[in-house]
Amino acid sequence: MSAASDDLTGLKDDMVAFIEGHGMRRFHGFVDYEEVQCVMWEGGDNPEAWKDFVELAKASAAPFLTMHSWVLKRDDLEELIRRLSTGEYTNVEDVEDARWLRTYIGKTGFVQLGWAYQGTIFLYEANTDWYERYQRLLEVSEDFGGIAIDEPDQDDET
Repeated sequence: MSAASDDLTGLKDDMVAFIEGHGMRRFHGFVDYEEVQCVMWEGGDNPEAWKDFVELAKASAAPFLTMHSWVLKRDDLEELIRRLSTGEYTNVEDVEDARWLRTYIGKTGFVQLGWAYQGTIFLYEANTDWYERYQRLLEVSEDFGGIAIDEPDQDDET
């Protein structure tokens, strides 16, 4: 789910208050949906769908919800800019895009809630557009930042 706001700190604070108001606990942790069986919550256009998600967790007798949030840190962004600038295949547009993200330093770009039920993790996620842009640039920097594509790998040498 993408949020219209460019800072999800207020949403995160509302989530904490709502969860605690329902007498539930929070477990600070990130659920990697590629590692465990998950079902993603689809809230449609309802910006308050996360409340239904929390209420369903409570009705399912979940003793706690997992909660994770991500804030853009200056050091992380500067490292990304460095990797994009010095990578094997530097793209000036990507570097400028990364520099543009400095506007969001200190802001929350991603929030995840989750709870387990009968071996499945149910997840609710909200993110900003700039968080998606950051993730795309991070993937680019990991794919091309220092990995020479023309070098033969060990299988090619034998």
